[in-house]
Amino acid sequence: MKKDLPAHGYAPAMDAVVLAGGYATRLWPITKHRPKMLLPVGGSTVIDRIFAELESDARVDAVYVSTNKRFADDFRTHLASSAFEKPRLSVEETSAESEKFGVVGALAQLVAREGVADDTLVIAGDNLISFNVSDFLDFFADQGSPCLAAYDVGSFDRAKAYGVVDLDDSQVVDFQEKPQRPKSTLVSIACYGFPSDTLDLLEAYLDDDNNPDEPGWFLQWLYDREPVHAFTFDGAWFDIGTPESYLEAVTWTLGGDNLIEDGATIDGTDLGENVHVMAGAEVIDSKLDRSVIFPGATIHDCDLRSSIIDEQTHIENLDLADAMIGAHTQIANGP
Repeated sequence: MKKDLPAHGYAPAMDAVVLAGGYATRLWPITKHRPKMLLPVGGSTVIDRIFAELESDARVDAVYVSTNKRFADDFRTHLASSAFEKPRLSVEETSAESEKFGVVGALAQLVAREGVADDTLVIAGDNLISFNVSDFLDFFADQGSPCLAAYDVGSFDRAKAYGVVDLDDSQVVDFQEKPQRPKSTLVSIACYGFPSDTLDLLEAYLDDDNNPDEPGWFLQWLYDREPVHAFTFDGAWFDIGTPESYLEAVTWTLGGDNLIEDGATIDGTDLGENVHVMAGAEVIDSKLDRSVIFPGATIHDCDLRSSIIDEQTHIENLDLADAMIGAHTQIANGP
């Protein structure tokens, strides 16, 4: 049943939880010592895009950044140097992938730890989305029920990796988490609106020994118990969990342009499209296309395509495609 809402349709003050506790093992070595949410995407990061939207929405009071002990200091440093006032860290007691509580488990612990009692937006800090978060919050307020954001990935094979939803108008009538035979290509992304009384169900869900890992399992359990609605959107969505998806997000953001930061050195080099070279990097007598070069890296006489080169790395006389080279690496081919 819908809650009684103000006449203008807007919800009262709410909280937000930005999920930033993953270890991003599929992006190692680039994310072995940094959270993937802080990877540069254009001139910003994905999580800063989210912070900026939540900062500007007057309905959002507190923004809890849910992370782990391993990356807590990275976020403290990042937030201390930012202009954002709402985000505050909430640290789970894990330091490795094997210790994780699962997203639902970590969310339930955060709600209890921080005393979250208002309607709450839960959004992944590593998802690049093309819709305005405020539009989702408008939808959530109008429905007065649990809500999710849904996107058509256009591929049944790709849909297998996500929670697949079936709708009657905007109401979820079927939800399959990671099905082997998806009924559609419309999938739930990690953006949810939970009324305050729904937060109480997290513990009930976990107490029944349900899967604590992905929020989709909770939504699959929830839609049988109360109405759940879906905010569908077109445009772009990138789940930054692999090198390819990260570079796709960079490519979409740059839109064919290149970003060469002040302090980078480019000499005798042919730049294709969607290249990001950060301050302090040096690229000499090379060819680059659709690649990201981190600070302090030196690239000499190389041809790089769809590659990520981490900081303080030196490579020379290499022809690389789809490569990820970790920080402080030295590779030279030939004399």
